[in-house]
Amino acid sequence: MGKILHFQQLEVWQEAHKLTLLVYKITKAFPSEEKFGLVSQMRRAAVSIPANIVEGFKRRGSRDKLRFYNIAEGSLEEVKYFFILSKDLNYISATDELITQAEAVGRLLNGLITSVERRP
Repeated sequence: MGKILHFQQLEVWQEAHKLTLLVYKITKAFPSEEKFGLVSQMRRAAVSIPANIVEGFKRRGSRDKLRFYNIAEGSLEEVKYFFILSKDLNYISATDELITQAEAVGRLLNGLITSVERRP
């Protein structure tokens, strides 16, 4: 694969975007009283993942890139917790697809971070 010129070409962004769309899909069915609570928090954390990947992608220095990629990692962990909480509150019945997608994003993000850390 040649040089990546656009963030949309990053597999990690593509998978993070899919995760965000999943979060929006599942939270549509949450109780209305959660609209400004869990739904809002979950969506913001989910959107933060691909958004910080995009911002990090455009940064020139490794230190700057890593800062945004690390924020994306933190938001990913937050989303994983929200999946567990949503299941425990009986808002969703299973988290398998969600966790599988989140773990895929985590592996790709970890690989991206490792590659940036190894650059001279």
